[in-house]
Amino acid sequence: MSAAAAYSAGAVARRLGVAVTTLRTWHQRYGIGPSLHKPGHHRRYTDHDVERLELMQRLIVEGVTPGEAARWARRGGFAEGAALTVPDVVAVRGLNRAALRLDAPAVRQCVAEVVHERGVVAAWDSVLRPVLAGIGERHAATGALVEVEHLVSGCISAVLGAVPRPPAGVPVRILLCCADDEQHSLPIEALSAALAAEGVPARSLGARVPPAALLAAVRRTGPAALLVWSQMAETGAPVQLEAIVAERGRPVVVAAGGPGWHRPSVPSGIVFPDTLSDAVVALTSVLT
Repeated sequence: MSAAAAYSAGAVARRLGVAVTTLRTWHQRYGIGPSLHKPGHHRRYTDHDVERLELMQRLIVEGVTPGEAARWARRGGFAEGAALTVPDVVAVRGLNRAALRLDAPAVRQCVAEVVHERGVVAAWDSVLRPVLAGIGERHAATGALVEVEHLVSGCISAVLGAVPRPPAGVPVRILLCCADDEQHSLPIEALSAALAAEGVPARSLGARVPPAALLAAVRRTGPAALLVWSQMAETGAPVQLEAIVAERGRPVVVAAGGPGWHRPSVPSGIVFPDTLSDAVVALTSVLT
């Protein structure tokens, strides 16, 4: 199906094998509906809308309640527009239960087991990110669960940091950091661990890196690839990347990760990885 395709409710209902009234209920009750609208015409479903509905349907079949399935389906991947992944329902529920009890040893054990069994990328996509997103949504709606979010983030960070790194003699040619004033550093910790699992070391500057400090680090270390993460719209100022791409010895690959960037305003030549796997591929493409 093409990116510009538009589908009627009837066409989508036939594809999913449900009644049109079911689609209307999902739209009205859970906010999973058609996003394409032209004045004077009925709303139409895009390919991405259909993907969300298919994910919601699969989760319901696995026993997830429609409301919870809709919340998962509304979430993106590494960034906005990412391909949708079916969460591991059993692992997510187990981690959630331990988190709500503030049982740090159990949370860390759950995280360690899922990373060991599935690998960093699959663990992030199917368990860790869905859990974090769910806690974040509940905090946004109620103002609660700050302590839960901090505990889970800390446990995930500890497990990702324990993923074995390549030997000290392997050249470090990848630089990772958060944008200026951006405090959400867990995605770049996941990326660093995913790269390490592939035998690729990375240098991470962590959260809240001012543009001048980032430019100094690029000049000092000469990375072949750089990724700057912005989670929030207020931290994704394109000016942070302008000096990097204008630098004579700029990295071959400069990537802007996260949903905070306003892509049309970002300088040309920047890549936008939509998933953790995409980021690994983009950053390692210059190492061969």
